[in-house]
Amino acid sequence: MKRAIFPGSFDPITLGHYDIIKRGISLFDELIIAIGENADKAYMFTMEQRMGFIEKAFEDEPRIRVAAYSGLTVDYCRKVKADFILRGLRNPADFEFEKAIAHTNRKLSEIETVFLLTSSGKSYISSSIVRDVIRNGGDYTGLVPDTVRF
Repeated sequence: MKRAIFPGSFDPITLGHYDIIKRGISLFDELIIAIGENADKAYMFTMEQRMGFIEKAFEDEPRIRVAAYSGLTVDYCRKVKADFILRGLRNPADFEFEKAIAHTNRKLSEIETVFLLTSSGKSYISSSIVRDVIRNGGDYTGLVPDTVRF
C-alpha cells in the first residue's frame, strides 16, 4: 500500500491545499492530512476547527483521513507507516525552502518527498493571506473550500 502524509498547519485549509490533496490522492492508496501541532505558534483556528474543515471537505473520499501530530514529520511517517510526504509548491521560493526540508527528511529516513505544483489559478493563495483577509473583514470565501465557514 502506498501511503503518504500531507503535513501542514492548515490554519485554515485553502483552495491551494485542496487542489494538492485532490490531485495527490490519485497517486497514493491512502493520504493522511497531518495537522502539525506547534506550541510556539499562535493559531487563528483551533485544532478541532481545522480538523473539522478538512474532514468535511473530504467526507466522501474514504482514502483520505485527517490526524494531528507533533514532533518530527519523519517520526510521524514511521508511526503511521507512510513512505511518502506530499508537498505543494506555489513558487520558486517554496521550492528552495521545501527542497532543504526534503533533503533533511531523506537524510533522517528512507521517506521520499513528492512535490506537486499548485494549479496556476491557485498559486497565489496561502493560509497567511487568508488569515489576513479574515482579520480585516474581507471576503475570504473564494480562497478556501466551502467547509471553511464560521
